[in-house]
Amino acid sequence: MKILVLNAGSSSVKFTLYNMKTEQMLAKGVVERIGGHTKPNMIYQRHDGVGTESSPVINEYGDAIKVITDKLIDPEIGVLKDLSEVEAVGHRVVHGGEQITKSVLIDTHVKGIIEDCFSLAPLHNPPNMAGIEASEKLLKGVPNIAVFDTAFHQSMPPEAYLYAIPYELYTKYGIRRYGFHGTSHSYVAKATAKLLEIPFNKLKLITCHLGNGCSITAINKGIVQDTSMGMTPLEGLVMGTRCGDIDPAIVIRLFELGMDVKDIDRYLNKESGLLGVGGIGSSDMRDIIAASESGDQQALRALRMFVRRIVKYTGSYYALMGGADAIIFTGGIGECSSVVRHDIINHLAALGIRLDRKVNAKCKGNKEPAIISTDDSAWRAIVMPTNEELMIARETVTVISHENENPEKEG
Repeated sequence: MKILVLNAGSSSVKFTLYNMKTEQMLAKGVVERIGGHTKPNMIYQRHDGVGTESSPVINEYGDAIKVITDKLIDPEIGVLKDLSEVEAVGHRVVHGGEQITKSVLIDTHVKGIIEDCFSLAPLHNPPNMAGIEASEKLLKGVPNIAVFDTAFHQSMPPEAYLYAIPYELYTKYGIRRYGFHGTSHSYVAKATAKLLEIPFNKLKLITCHLGNGCSITAINKGIVQDTSMGMTPLEGLVMGTRCGDIDPAIVIRLFELGMDVKDIDRYLNKESGLLGVGGIGSSDMRDIIAASESGDQQALRALRMFVRRIVKYTGSYYALMGGADAIIFTGGIGECSSVVRHDIINHLAALGIRLDRKVNAKCKGNKEPAIISTDDSAWRAIVMPTNEELMIARETVTVISHENENPEKEG
């Protein structure tokens, strides 16, 4: 079974084609700068390393997906003889609200739910929908599956997902914690269970997805107990440009200072986090670390704030679950930054975990998982490369298989 995975973002479409019999990646790439003021760019790479980079004419998502499908069947560099080989398309969708708790076959009802969540994820759900509709037009008759970032977190108990505000704000407007990066948290947690050879529903795990966006999740025997991102991806950890947890009264104060909604949204989502605190004009953790090691005290302060917030969440989740079997690091920073991992684990020494510095130092974007805690640690620290695209492909196969077993079920 060949599955095409599409991740349509605010100005790009990432794609991966898999042969799910072996879970082999056949081709992958990205179309960037869709509908922008600069020339679009497409990067395409085949499984054997052969690839191209080009600047096709692209005005909308339909154009981007047409370019992608044309490349996949290109006689010289493609991997398919015909698009009929694609048996299903799996789409990353950020927000499914409360109504969707698992991956689903996309029909009119599902698209309505995605649209209803536009206000909850204005930067993500609209382009996700555009990718779905373009796929429906170009790959007629091919089933489209939605895999939601929020779905994995829907097992949280009410005391975790509710805010301490008037209950009617939840019942009338859906204001609650939803959580994000669910596909990544699910993938690395299940991959860790496989690595440790312990059933997923027997483990207590703390998963840290650390990149430009960051979130941390407590998973107790397969059930999400809590997660750091909230109604939107703004809450929680310090991130590249997002502030994470702040006093809500700060928003009121910014209004009093004359800022409007757009100003406040820009400050908190795009000008805060490492970028806002670090003072070096970069949100890249590599730049923050380099500046701090060169004596820049503001960059050092940003690094310490980043680590401190993760340690606070980890400690609270450890207590919430009554211990943990492992803390897992994934994402661009989690997988590549030995410095960040070192600082986090050192702060957790009181909980009986210690870092194997030699193993940790070798983990800088490796493709294989690694246990970076010492053998005598009470619980493990693990670097686990994430693969959200493969997880989406697996979910797509699961949904398609279920639909084939129950053909009488409506879309």
